[in-house]
Amino acid sequence: MDKIIQASYFVAAVLFIIGIKRMSSPVTARSGIVWAGLAMLTATVATFFWPGMHNYLLLFVAIGVGSVLAWVSGKRVSMTHMPQMIALYNGMGGGAAGVIAALELLKGAGLSQTTVVLAVLGGLIGAVSFSGSLIAFAKLQGIMDKAWVFPGQQALNLGVLASAAILGGIVMFTDSGPAPLAIFFLLALAFGVLMTLPIGGADMPVVISMYNAFTGLAVGFEGFVLNNAAMIIAGTVVGSSGTLLTQLMAKAMNRSIANVLFSGFGSAASQAAGTVTGSFKPIDADDAAIMMAFGSKVIIVPGYGMAVAQAQHKIWELAELLEKRGIAVKFAIHPVAGRMPGHMNVLLAEAGVPYDKIFDLEEINAEFPQADVALVIGANDVVNPVARTDPQSPIYGMPILNADQAKNVIVIKRGRGTGFAGIENTLFFMDNCRMLYGDGQEAASRLIQSVKKL
Repeated sequence: MDKIIQASYFVAAVLFIIGIKRMSSPVTARSGIVWAGLAMLTATVATFFWPGMHNYLLLFVAIGVGSVLAWVSGKRVSMTHMPQMIALYNGMGGGAAGVIAALELLKGAGLSQTTVVLAVLGGLIGAVSFSGSLIAFAKLQGIMDKAWVFPGQQALNLGVLASAAILGGIVMFTDSGPAPLAIFFLLALAFGVLMTLPIGGADMPVVISMYNAFTGLAVGFEGFVLNNAAMIIAGTVVGSSGTLLTQLMAKAMNRSIANVLFSGFGSAASQAAGTVTGSFKPIDADDAAIMMAFGSKVIIVPGYGMAVAQAQHKIWELAELLEKRGIAVKFAIHPVAGRMPGHMNVLLAEAGVPYDKIFDLEEINAEFPQADVALVIGANDVVNPVARTDPQSPIYGMPILNADQAKNVIVIKRGRGTGFAGIENTLFFMDNCRMLYGDGQEAASRLIQSVKKL
């Protein structure tokens, strides 16, 4: 039986790797999720035959309750709220790893020194991922402010982490009993909260990716503790892919991961920038339609505002109308547009936009000077020219989409508010930029009707 279980885990590992590989492309991402789901199903079924397994009733109840909750929430959640759902689910994985560590450490007897060390490390990382992900969820959901910064915050964070490390060492190398273990986990949970509090909303994609890596790492450690090959492989794959994605996201913002975690970007203290002069110049839908319909190239830049308005279907309808008039239409996606990696790609795919019309920053930036119109809908920080021009700006040095270099820029925006990073966008004040005010879906509908009249 043991050989069958291990063979099943090997099959699950292969399926996980195939699934993640297929998720790397929008064309195959859907099937990748199915492959990964089969991997999880295979590993779960095999685990029921693990020697000494008992409490089957509790297992079935837990799986049943979890499956129902996941199915209902997965069906009901909107794409706008998908990032916070991912943060919440990711936190649950880290919390599960922490619980496994706590239970194994409470048993105590029969654990090797190496096993205890791995259990403590996995418990620390899992607890941090759990509480940190919950704070990320609360920020994305609007339950709490985007960034909380107070004097001496980093010193307090360091003190809490050092205290947790000391207690972890005590648990590793002494027979300390349950009290130090409980305090260790409380400190780990507190550190996850404190580490996430000062991180601004604009950094949430990086933070979610980082906690995903943390959860994978914690699961991998606990796999060693339980001698469970499936957990080791799955945790390692998730941890490594999450780490790589975190590095790529930070690179897309031209910032180090340490800067994301400790700079307080997006907080009130970091939002000071030079005074912007000039005024917004409004445009009506008819004039905006004429600009686009009688041009030769239009580049559409979607952002989180498009997700909020659920305007992706209308935007694609507009793009199709323009294409019928012989106009080249392309979509430009910034790596950190939205609230999670790939957010805009998923929305556009949902609307039926062909993959060959969607371009990332490196592919599309050189084309903006040839574009008659850059249509920006709901994007803000990723098209802000201060990233190139103002060394005092918190986003200075971040690669942006060069929408400002188009011959004309039309921005669909509900009002004069700043983006998620809280920074004024100088693009909106430029001579070639016009503001089309309104909800994204409603404004796109007006543009569609105006184009049809031409």
